[in-house]
Amino acid sequence: MLVVALGGNAIQEPDGEDSVEADFVRTSVTSQRLAELAARGWRLVITHGNGPQVGNHLLRSELGHLHGEVPLLPLDVCVADTQGGMGYMLQQCLSNALHEVGLPAVVASVVTQVLVDADDPAFGEPSKPVGEVIPPDRAELLRETGWVLVEDRHRHGFRRVVASPEPKEIIEAAAIKAMVDEGVIVIAGGGGGVPVVAAADGGLHGVPAVVDKDYAAALLAADLDADGLLVLTNVDEVLLDYDLPTERRIEIMTVAEAREHQASGQFPAGSMGPKVEAVCRFVESTGKVGAITSIESASAALDRNAGTRITP
Repeated sequence: MLVVALGGNAIQEPDGEDSVEADFVRTSVTSQRLAELAARGWRLVITHGNGPQVGNHLLRSELGHLHGEVPLLPLDVCVADTQGGMGYMLQQCLSNALHEVGLPAVVASVVTQVLVDADDPAFGEPSKPVGEVIPPDRAELLRETGWVLVEDRHRHGFRRVVASPEPKEIIEAAAIKAMVDEGVIVIAGGGGGVPVVAAADGGLHGVPAVVDKDYAAALLAADLDADGLLVLTNVDEVLLDYDLPTERRIEIMTVAEAREHQASGQFPAGSMGPKVEAVCRFVESTGKVGAITSIESASAALDRNAGTRITP
């Protein structure tokens, strides 16, 4: 079994057209790569990000509330909604891609809840960007409505940030495993899962947050006792000294080496940091190997011909 964590660029081109039609085109290309993995005999569990999508969903809700008296949608419901919509897109495109290569299979999406700690300090320190880049001339107006914004210097604007607590448990892990055991390709934990907390009586209820999708993927992979975790992003391998004259790629590193590089500031929190940390967590908890690479190099990474592998 292989858990594949898709980055946002798997569904939406970073600098491309922002439309549902364009998302289907991009997702179809990604699905062809996933079909290559299935054709090699891997049982797949697929997770995905939803940062731009959940931010846009939230914005539509708030605009509808302000201008049309439409009831607000809580953030946890927005996460669940994007899990459903993006899961539908992925399962349809992947089913089509599998059919094209003669591997018809059942592909199903699971709206997944992830348990978090109600006392997690992240609730007091919003840090997770959601939505598109906000131009400077709109920033102050949105702050007045209660948004927390941070500057994105690379893209000359601002991003909305929300709480991002640590995932503690994948609520539907047993159901996902049962489906995989029956041969189903499962799309689960979309957007990091719907964050929920447990009440004193054991009941669950949603909270306004977004869980890091790579951390959730690592936890799910460990829970499922997966053979590997493959984190797919927009670069072929992890780089040291990124964008400097001394820039160099890493083919393989141990968890200890990865931790040293993290401590020295090599992997920023807003980009490669969570991906490296997620793979380290999976490797530490299972003793198995994880890898980070691009969508295009996914199959090659399994042959150790691309990507960065992290080992015990």
